[in-house]
Amino acid sequence: MIVTVALDEAAAAREWLDAASPQHPTLIDPEHITADRLGITNIPTAVWIDEDDRVVRPPVIAPVDDLFKDFTNIDSSVHHEQLRAWVRDGRLPPRREVEGPTPEHQLALAERRLGAFLHRAGNDERATVHFAWAAELDPMDFTIRRGTLPLQGDDPFGQTFFDFVGEWVEAGAPGYKAADGR
Repeated sequence: MIVTVALDEAAAAREWLDAASPQHPTLIDPEHITADRLGITNIPTAVWIDEDDRVVRPPVIAPVDDLFKDFTNIDSSVHHEQLRAWVRDGRLPPRREVEGPTPEHQLALAERRLGAFLHRAGNDERATVHFAWAAELDPMDFTIRRGTLPLQGDDPFGQTFFDFVGEWVEAGAPGYKAADGR
């Protein structure tokens, strides 16, 4: 079964979900609980979970199509073929080591969550402080950096996001990779 999770506020996610009209369960997780629990720090991400609720493939960057291929340099067919091999033959891609979250990352997630809570409570001045602290603690986490843009009135596909992507590329594109290991 495929389940998609939008890590956005409900109003922002609804527009995209309505346009996509998915034929599978789709969840909206503005609290980023799914990302926090599964170690998702980039988007779009795929995590494979088997029938026994075990993660059999940790997060990989996995666009559903090639709409942003020129931007990401990721061929979506690689992940699709790997997924088909798992479903048809039970064959998993090569295992890779996964580092657990650092204390700084855990604190960054808590700061982002506190900022989101304060924003929803109407205290944007205090929220901004916590968003900034979260970004400082884990500057390469897309779910923190891009995920807070709309909460701060910024376009998640605007110049601030592309400036961040430039920082990320300059830092060597840290974090987990695409299905082909890039």
